[in-house]
Amino acid sequence: MRFFVVCPGGLEVPLAQELAEIAQRPDAKALGAWVIDPTPTSPTGGIGLAGPLSAAMALNLHSRIASRVLLQMAQAPYRHEDDLYKLASVLAWEDWFSSKQTLRVDVTAHRSPLKSLNFATLKIKDAIVDRLRDVTGDRPNIDTTFPDIRVQAHLTATHVTIYLDTSGEALFKRGWRDEKGDAPLKENLAAGILIITGWKPGQTLFDPMCGSGTFLIEAAQKALAIPPGGIRAGMYGDGAKPSKLAYRPLVTSSDGFGFQRLKPFNEATEQKRWASFKESSLNEILEKRKQYPDAQSLGISGSDINEKLVSMFKGNWQRAQLPDQAPVRQVDAMVSKPPGNTQGIMLLNPPYGERLVIKGGRGQDRNTRSIEDESGEPENRFELNLETGRQSAKRSSRDSLKKLQAQQEQDPKFIEFLRQFGQHLKDAFGGWNIFVLTADMALPGQLRIKESKRTPLFNGPLECRLFKFEMHQKRPAIKESGDQ
Repeated sequence: MRFFVVCPGGLEVPLAQELAEIAQRPDAKALGAWVIDPTPTSPTGGIGLAGPLSAAMALNLHSRIASRVLLQMAQAPYRHEDDLYKLASVLAWEDWFSSKQTLRVDVTAHRSPLKSLNFATLKIKDAIVDRLRDVTGDRPNIDTTFPDIRVQAHLTATHVTIYLDTSGEALFKRGWRDEKGDAPLKENLAAGILIITGWKPGQTLFDPMCGSGTFLIEAAQKALAIPPGGIRAGMYGDGAKPSKLAYRPLVTSSDGFGFQRLKPFNEATEQKRWASFKESSLNEILEKRKQYPDAQSLGISGSDINEKLVSMFKGNWQRAQLPDQAPVRQVDAMVSKPPGNTQGIMLLNPPYGERLVIKGGRGQDRNTRSIEDESGEPENRFELNLETGRQSAKRSSRDSLKKLQAQQEQDPKFIEFLRQFGQHLKDAFGGWNIFVLTADMALPGQLRIKESKRTPLFNGPLECRLFKFEMHQKRPAIKESGDQ
C-alpha cells in the first residue's frame, strides 16, 4: 500500500527520521517491509512510503510529527472534471466503508488547470455516492463537520491522487490539552522542534515561558515512550478520556482514529494486530518508568508568569499520563535560573502581545501564539481547499499579526523587555543552547544576541523561525596583581 504522511511545513527531515524509527520497531517490522521515500530537499508537506496496510495503525499511534496518514487509493492523469469522476467511480469504495457512514470530500491543488475546486470536489463526491448507491442501493450522507469517512484528493498540473484519511481528526490533537480559545503551539510541531534541537531523553530541558506546557509534555512523553496516540487509542481506560473542552466528539477511546471506521481494519487479523501494538506500547512505558520513576528524574521543567497557564499546564501534565506533579513554577522569565545549576537546552515559544510586557509585572492572558482555530486550520497544501474561504482567513490572520508586531516594535516597554531578557540569558544561562520559535524575524536583534542557526517552520498558516543561540560561558574575572 502507498501512504502519504502529512506534516507541518519544514519538518520533513525530522519526519523522515521518525518514520525510519517507527519502521524499525519490532512490532512494525513483523508486518513486512517498509520503503520510505527519499527525504525531500525542499518543503513538500509530508513524505510518502510503501508498506503493509497495518502500517497505518503504527503510524497513527506512534508518529509524534505527522498531521495525518493518508492511504493512496488511486493516481492518474486528468484534464477535466469528468476525468476525476471517472477515476473515483471505478474505485471499490464499498470494500472500505458502508453507505450508512457519513462522508466528507476535500480537494487540494497545486498548479491545477481547473477553474473551480468546488466543482472538482463535487464531482468526486458524486462519483463516490453514485458508486455506493449502485452497489448497495443506498447512498451515504455528507457531513462536513464530524464525518465518519474522509476522502482527500490532490491535484497537480497533470495528475490527481485520491486518498482515504486513516487519521480522522488531525493527529496533533492528542487528547490531553484542556483549553479553549486561541490555539497554542501545535503538539506535532513541538515534537518536530525537539528533534531539531538535538534534545535527548535524560538531558536537561527548560522552558521559562512554558504556557500550557506543550514543549515539556511532548518531551516527557517521548522520554517515557508514551505514544502520542495513546489516549485516542483508549490505552489507559476510562480514567484517561480526552478533554471535552478542546477536542471534537470523534476523538474518543472507541473510534479515535479514522482507520477504526474502515472495514479492512475491523477484520479479526487487523484487530489482533491493533491490540498487539497497544500491548507492546504499554510494556515499553512500564520499562521506561523504571528509568524515570518520577517527574524530577526526567530533567524537564518550566515556568510561567501567568498563574492561569501554570494551572492549565498542571492539568495537561496529568491527562498526558505523566508522573507526579508537573515540574513548573509561577516565575517571571526575567528572574528564571537554570534548574539544578546545570547546562542544557532552553526551548521557548514567546507569546505575542501584552503578556510579555514588563519585568516583574503580573502576566496578562496570553495572546495568539498560533492563528489556527479550534476547527483545525490546515497546515499545508494537503489540508487546504483553496476555495473554502480559508485563504482569506489566513491572510487576515497574517495581517493581524503584522499589525500586532508593528505595535510591539513601537512599544518602548516591549523593546526594553526583550533587551533585558536577552541580557538575562547572557548572564544566567552561559553554556546553554537556547532555541526560540517566533514569527518575529527581527527577534535576534531585539534580544541583542546573534543567532547561530535559523530554521523556517510553519505553525499552522503562520510562518515562523526557530532561532538557535549558543550562549558562551562567562570568563571569570582576573584580579590584577600589584604591590600592596
